[in-house]
Amino acid sequence: MKSNVDIVDLAKVELREANAVLQQHNAGGRAAHFKVLNPEGAHALACGLDAPVIVEIDGHTGYYCAGMNKTAEITISGNAGPGVAENMMSGTVHVLGDASQYAGASGHGGLLVIDGNASSRCGISMKGIDIVVAGDIGHMSAFMAQAGRLVVLGDVGADFGDSIYEAKLFVRGKVKSLGADCIEKNMADEHRDELAELLARAQVDANPEDFKRYGSARKLYNFHIDNVGAY
Repeated sequence: MKSNVDIVDLAKVELREANAVLQQHNAGGRAAHFKVLNPEGAHALACGLDAPVIVEIDGHTGYYCAGMNKTAEITISGNAGPGVAENMMSGTVHVLGDASQYAGASGHGGLLVIDGNASSRCGISMKGIDIVVAGDIGHMSAFMAQAGRLVVLGDVGADFGDSIYEAKLFVRGKVKSLGADCIEKNMADEHRDELAELLARAQVDANPEDFKRYGSARKLYNFHIDNVGAY
């Protein structure tokens, strides 16, 4: 194990105490490095971090792990429960396994990488976060996505991008169906370059040429009687 890594063992300390340790700012401006053992599906683990700390979680986590993250680098060596990286502001969250519902919900910034699959509503109401999923994602993903980018290397469930605003969606696999006001868009060189940069940041090996781009048709921004059935 690397030197200067502080161990936080949830078999020995309560969750509240563990989070308090992770939330401490490291003196001297150097990023602190923590390894969390025995998470056993603990809820709201490593939430509200607002310093450039490194947190390695050795196991599966429950609801809202890494929620409201700001500048921290968090790795989950397992699966994540609902709402991982919810309302994330900056930093990185990397899930080495699968993620449950509404991963990255309402995220304002930062990068969420999921090596496995994500369940329904991935990226719901995203507001600037970047999300890269190596596997498949479920239905109603990117619902009301306002800003940010969602990249999916696998397949996508029904009603993708329903009521989307200005988020950018890139999919390599199949899309079961598109939601209201979401359409396939032209994939120009500038979009391939943008996607290549994001894939590199996420350390994902994929060819931007293999992706399709989706976004808003901008027909639901203002109410119009002809579109009443889509609201």
